[in-house]
Amino acid sequence: MAKLTKKKKEALSKYDATLEYSLNKAAEILKEISYTKFDASVDIDVRLGVDPRKADQMVRGVVALPHGTGKDVRVLVLCTPDKVEEAKAAGADHVGLDDYISKIEGGWTDIDVIITMPTVMAKLGRLGRVLGPRGLMPNPKSGTVTLEVGKAVNEVKAGKIDFKVDKTGIIHTSIGKVSFDASKIAENAQEVINTLIKLKPSSAKGTYVKSINISSTMSPGIVIDKATVTGL
Repeated sequence: MAKLTKKKKEALSKYDATLEYSLNKAAEILKEISYTKFDASVDIDVRLGVDPRKADQMVRGVVALPHGTGKDVRVLVLCTPDKVEEAKAAGADHVGLDDYISKIEGGWTDIDVIITMPTVMAKLGRLGRVLGPRGLMPNPKSGTVTLEVGKAVNEVKAGKIDFKVDKTGIIHTSIGKVSFDASKIAENAQEVINTLIKLKPSSAKGTYVKSINISSTMSPGIVIDKATVTGL
């Protein structure tokens, strides 16, 4: 059995792990039990009543967090020359095409999001083995394959994230930083839940949202009382 550290013991003493809390209260507790020396990320885990093995129950989407993620998202835009200035003006960190494709083939992935155009996607096919496992392959459903590259860059930089249910039926995504006000953490979490509710597959039977937990990097998880969540 793993030995509890002093900090983990102190964290567990500040709340009851057997209880469920409202989103607002959970966010307040989370700020009290996070002891990392860096500004830890805040994550939400939502267990859904879906079977991801069935195509019609694959839950995937995008959400614009009202208060952003708190992260400096590094964006690469792979585009044709006529879109280069638009991408740069929107704040893309890297803009180009063949030169960056060559870098990625060589193993370079020092980026968080790749945005590209429909006409360029054919060139990215051979990058699947590098980008796929890292979740970096652009996808029209997440808004990262578009002719409006400037708009896409602005949205990503402002806090737009994409998510996909994993093979166990859980959505796991980051919703901010511990330095955020508790109310902002709760509002970001609520926005993710709102989006998941809208994406409920018509073929999903029984309870759709089974459980919700929030946690920060290296902190214990806090169970959310679903009765306190708007829309459920």
